[in-house]
Amino acid sequence: MQRRKFIKNIGGLAVLSGVSTVAKPFSIIKSLSVSPNDKIRLATIGMGIQGHYDTKAALKTAGVELVAAADLYTGRLERVKQTFGNDMFVTRDYREILRRKDIDAVIIATPDHWHDKITIDALNAGKNVYCEKPMVQAINEGKPVIDAWKKSGKTMQVGSQRISGSVFQEAKRIIAAGDIGAINYVESNSDRFSAIGAWNYSIPTDASPATVDWDTFLKDTAKMPFDANRFFRWRNYKNYGTGVAGDLFVHLITGVHYVVDSKGPNRIFASGGLRYWKEGRDVPDVMVAILDYPKAATHEEFQMVLRVNFANAGTINNNTRIIGTEGQIDFSGNGLTLSKKKLPKAPGFGNYDSYFTFSDAQQKEFEKEYNAKFTEADRKAEPVKEVKFTPEPGTDEHANHFGNFFENIRKGSQATIEDPIFGFRAAAPVLACNESYFQKKAINWDPVNMRKL
Repeated sequence: MQRRKFIKNIGGLAVLSGVSTVAKPFSIIKSLSVSPNDKIRLATIGMGIQGHYDTKAALKTAGVELVAAADLYTGRLERVKQTFGNDMFVTRDYREILRRKDIDAVIIATPDHWHDKITIDALNAGKNVYCEKPMVQAINEGKPVIDAWKKSGKTMQVGSQRISGSVFQEAKRIIAAGDIGAINYVESNSDRFSAIGAWNYSIPTDASPATVDWDTFLKDTAKMPFDANRFFRWRNYKNYGTGVAGDLFVHLITGVHYVVDSKGPNRIFASGGLRYWKEGRDVPDVMVAILDYPKAATHEEFQMVLRVNFANAGTINNNTRIIGTEGQIDFSGNGLTLSKKKLPKAPGFGNYDSYFTFSDAQQKEFEKEYNAKFTEADRKAEPVKEVKFTPEPGTDEHANHFGNFFENIRKGSQATIEDPIFGFRAAAPVLACNESYFQKKAINWDPVNMRKL
């Protein structure tokens, strides 16, 4: 693919020169021609919103065939047949899928509280696993999943697909090249203002204990009478989901870990509350999190600040910025902008400065020493430079992510772009945000050994 480049002169200053400084976008993995006997047979467990999106993205890779699906609501099983074919095997019990020897891989797109159990069961059954983010619902579930994956020898991908897009590939190249200097601050907003955006998804009119396997859905959480809101709007409840942190922060943390090559923060603090959506949910609709990242071999110490507001009636201008000592990367829409700024060697003097408070004699002496120390070139800042990057139209990060998964299955490799170790290092800070919010305290984390302190 050829990238589209836009290089502009800011305020009449010089532009960034050299086309070679910007790499070609990440290309979707090209599927080789696959024989009918070498097809990857796929099943999806959890056919809700993301289950459908994942399945359709997965099927864009040649040689992949959907053969089965599981869901606890019979209406979704009917929809699977209507969408993917009447001959599709469907079941309420995911274990029936895992017992089938003809299924090579499964997508796990269930509510968060089922991720660890089904993932471990699938790996133990010899299946390759694509598990939606966050990989687990609780920090103590991470190590058992990683251990099961290592023991199985199977391929596993965690589903935070943005890092498989050309935008994050380009950001990673920019940072590795040192184009923004040492990173010192990252910020990101993910505001919304709609009922569906706040997870109040539509509920079918036939929702009842007859059409929903309610007892199985509850798993090991508190037993209670059937509640359609809890089943179809599970993200609103901490028993089943992971709140705004697990739904949105995890994407941002995953992206930053990928482009910066970081293992994670060592201190996490979150605050917020229920400000608007007080319809029964027990997770916040406003949250701000501060994550402190220690110095590592791949980066200097930096801080990340994340925010979600589900009741933002003002101007919503969601953005993500990675800021360094010599520039910044702004992510917006489907592209990014690299802005390079570098301070001159000479600090300057005058204006809002202590210089004017000196005596006349001291001002002359100061200027004499300043002129002797700094040349004319030392006093000039480099021109501000900006480069915009957009991916080739039609590129598909979701399909790329699945392409990486299936390519590694064919190779018998466990080296996906977002394996369980990477996935847990992104999930744990997210889950620590929730712990911090509910416990009203900072959480200390060891990002190398992946454990709470």
